[in-house]
Amino acid sequence: MPDWLWPLLALAAAPAAGRALRAALLNRLRRSLTPERVRLPCALPPAQGILQPCRIATVGGLSLAGWHSPPGRPGAPVLLFVHGWGGSAAQLLPLIAPLHAAGYGVLAWDARCHGHSDDDSYSALPRFAEDIEAALDWLAGQDWAHGAPRWLIGHSVGAAASLWTARRRAGDVAGVVSLSAFAHPGELMRRWLASKRMPYWPLGRWLLAQIQHIIGHRFDDIAPLAHMPHLRCPVLLIHGERDDTIPPDDARRLQAAARHAPTQLLCLPGDHERADDLPGCVAQIQHFIAAHPAAR
Repeated sequence: MPDWLWPLLALAAAPAAGRALRAALLNRLRRSLTPERVRLPCALPPAQGILQPCRIATVGGLSLAGWHSPPGRPGAPVLLFVHGWGGSAAQLLPLIAPLHAAGYGVLAWDARCHGHSDDDSYSALPRFAEDIEAALDWLAGQDWAHGAPRWLIGHSVGAAASLWTARRRAGDVAGVVSLSAFAHPGELMRRWLASKRMPYWPLGRWLLAQIQHIIGHRFDDIAPLAHMPHLRCPVLLIHGERDDTIPPDDARRLQAAARHAPTQLLCLPGDHERADDLPGCVAQIQHFIAAHPAAR
């Protein structure tokens, strides 16, 4: 746990701490919900002739740094790439480049507080989902995207946000490819607390309650486990067998929670970040999309 949190927790537990101290602690927690910004070179996609830059308007009058390219063949879907916590769109280039070469349209962006997009007061799963919806709205205004199915390809928290968006915007999302999604954010946070040797009761429980207050959502309501039973679009769950950040069992639980969505689980050799056989993983994604012509 961050060193600054211990004295504040001790003070907050005292009756005399008062509302001002709690407000200060919440403000500090809110700032801690912003990852260290990663700015990878973003001249690479246009330099290769793969993508063109754009700005996408999102919530609060802010904008996202994005990159796009129309489908290379008639009727091909547009793939929307959603990176994970602390990442950026540029980190998904190993997937973007071969899928674009296969003829798919592409839209990728940096989430708020990430990469080259605007800052916000904090970052969290709900804000990743808001940015996905902003990207869908931007895409709806592009002539080259009219009539093209939209598939979401998300990594980690980006995958969790993609599954939530597929439920909220069912008419706009043809399918989801989930890479290393967690089953429940509360469980993920409890694993983080354990890694910091912070007891769940009472400090950890209190801390997670404050985070839910800040983001304005209960973990139970935004968990991918809560969305899977309601999805009807195809969902491909890909998870690394050696993922020590999110256990592969999370993917199995997500598959088991599906009620209506055609769902496939692929546990592949690899870790949380990527599969060992990246070309094979790309081929599996293409095969899954092709296997659902109604969603294409």
